[in-house]
Amino acid sequence: MNLPPLRDPFFTYRYRRRLHVLRVIFALAITFVIIALFDIPHSSWALVSTIMVMGNLPHIGGVLDKGRQRLLGTLLGAGTGLALILLPPGLSLLVPAGSLVTIGIATWLTFGNRHGYSGLMFAISLLLVIGDGSHDLGIGLWRAFDVLLGTLVGISVTLLVLPQKATDMMRFMLAENLDRMARLFHAHTTASAALDVDTRSLLKATSSALVKQRGLVDAIHRERRLSRDELDDIITLQRRMLSTIELLLETHWTTREGHERIEAMHGLREEQHRLARELGTLAFQVRTGQPIEVEITPFDLQRHAELATTAVSEQGRVLFSPSGYLWLNRELARVSEGLVTRLGGLSRLPSRRLHRASGRRWAPRETATTEKGAQDDSRQP
Repeated sequence: MNLPPLRDPFFTYRYRRRLHVLRVIFALAITFVIIALFDIPHSSWALVSTIMVMGNLPHIGGVLDKGRQRLLGTLLGAGTGLALILLPPGLSLLVPAGSLVTIGIATWLTFGNRHGYSGLMFAISLLLVIGDGSHDLGIGLWRAFDVLLGTLVGISVTLLVLPQKATDMMRFMLAENLDRMARLFHAHTTASAALDVDTRSLLKATSSALVKQRGLVDAIHRERRLSRDELDDIITLQRRMLSTIELLLETHWTTREGHERIEAMHGLREEQHRLARELGTLAFQVRTGQPIEVEITPFDLQRHAELATTAVSEQGRVLFSPSGYLWLNRELARVSEGLVTRLGGLSRLPSRRLHRASGRRWAPRETATTEKGAQDDSRQP
């Protein structure tokens, strides 16, 4: 049975920006209703806190990580602010002085580590509570309450209203990268010129997605599905695949003589197209939550050894580009096999939820892609 669109993980991934905007608006609306019903004093601070919490928490992993930091920073900052307010009125200068000292300590302790957001929230909460240093305990308590109210509303809405999982974002980014690399690898075998604008755009998009995946590591780890070591391996293998493809693109066009020698290697193109299809199949299995069952076929370099090692230019110089080109093809297949093995060993990677949702979305496209691939292969020599 297919999942309804609003429960489809790919739906929340595809429209994540729009859904995040809706969550922010919905959280602010809830905060407006609460402060209107209960006539909460200094309620503007609750609205400010809500928008601050929702600003960069689009997925559950971020909520569990930074939400904890926000609550901790808010509680400590508000508590410190209330303690400063309770100082005797005759020591009014201690309020700004104590604020500067405590904020400095918090900044020092959280500088350059993953708890930096707690330090930021500590400073903001403290300054909101002490205000102009009027020593009004009632105002300080209400401001502390408003900050906590806004923080809790923002976190709750992010967790409960069409939540976006960081693990799903990583999965779809990985699938998109595998699709891009399959397209790059297949396209360069039929190109009649060097790198073009579209190729460079694909390379840039793939590299950018790797950077985004790296930024999701902490959030995914907080969701308790994949460890940091597993994520590091997946990202590293992708980067090695991308680097190998970039070298293939350049090596292929080093010299005209080398290119002609590569074109003369009978069966090499079929092996390359097969690897491109296998990468596309891997992307499909990752995207749809299926068990990783694709098999990467290794390149048979021995059949091309003579053409590669005897290549010479018109000036009689030995050409190394054909041998390097063959070696890079083998390396791409080997690293791809390593990624398949790593993904296949992740017991929590397959997803029944995604598999059910993918029936409606991907089956027709996959059939069309397969048919197109078969037509393309039929045209190869």
